[in-house]
Amino acid sequence: MTLSPEDRAGLKWDRAARYLKIARVLHQHREGLGAAAIADLVGVSKRTVYRDLVAMERDAGLPIWQDAGRFGLEEGAFLPPLDLTLHEAMTLFLALRVLAKASDEYDSELIGAFVKLAAVLPPVLAEHIQATADLVAERPPDQRFTRVFRTLTEAWARGRVVEIEYDARTYDPSRGVRRARVRPYAIEPSALTHALYLIGLDEERGGRRTFKVERIRDATLTAETFEREEAGGTAAELARGWDVIADLPLEAVTVRFSPEVARRVAETRWQASQRLEPQPDGSLLWRAQVAGPHEVLVWILGWGGDAEVLEPPELRRRAAEELRRAADRYGAGN
Repeated sequence: MTLSPEDRAGLKWDRAARYLKIARVLHQHREGLGAAAIADLVGVSKRTVYRDLVAMERDAGLPIWQDAGRFGLEEGAFLPPLDLTLHEAMTLFLALRVLAKASDEYDSELIGAFVKLAAVLPPVLAEHIQATADLVAERPPDQRFTRVFRTLTEAWARGRVVEIEYDARTYDPSRGVRRARVRPYAIEPSALTHALYLIGLDEERGGRRTFKVERIRDATLTAETFEREEAGGTAAELARGWDVIADLPLEAVTVRFSPEVARRVAETRWQASQRLEPQPDGSLLWRAQVAGPHEVLVWILGWGGDAEVLEPPELRRRAAEELRRAADRYGAGN
């Protein structure tokens, strides 16, 4: 019998919820439990418990121990629980929704986060979480990405140097694949590329670099530790950029928006340093200091002919070049 997409999504949701129940039971019984006891507490068969325990360790990376027929969770398998207010939980829900839109990879951690959050939210929000989890579960899994992501998370959280194999051929085939030792400072999602980025010190090149996680073919956690920089410094530096690239010099960016879109532009704070200058003719001058302004070009081009770059000159040149190429592609004037 072939299952419908809705049935398959429902089964995945049921599995995720069952995994959470088993994990909670093991977390509450630090001394461990037999499969029969787990089955009684969760409401499933012993066979299902055995199968789920294997899947939880293999797919979700939960450290499960077994001794003389008893199963348990290793110490430190879970972070301490959160006591969230309704408004805090709603904010976290919205953040997870953004991440679900931004990520194009199936991620068991994302599913697990949704399931756990659903347990502390009112039914109306929990239903939305289930719908989102169902959609995420339909994406094909990428075991390499999950393995790399988990290694990077461990390195960042524990202040450990990580060795990566990075494929930089996407934009420049001549660059090839290189190995790098990186001190992780942050893992940052991108709204522009729907991807994750590792930000850290590239020891070989002696400077801060940004690596797209999807291009990291392999990652290995080393035993070497490093002194982490202040979190506030990393956050402040990221605020200098447009999206995730912030390790370049600041440049003044000025864009003139037509009267037709001026109000829409002014509704949103697009960058921390932005200044808005409404003009007598209804147009708007948008000014900001941006590190690496080439990321802002994607946003500018999205406004089409309603946006004109005034500075810096190089950004204006690139915008004009892209618009000319687009016009040529569409046969403008023919």
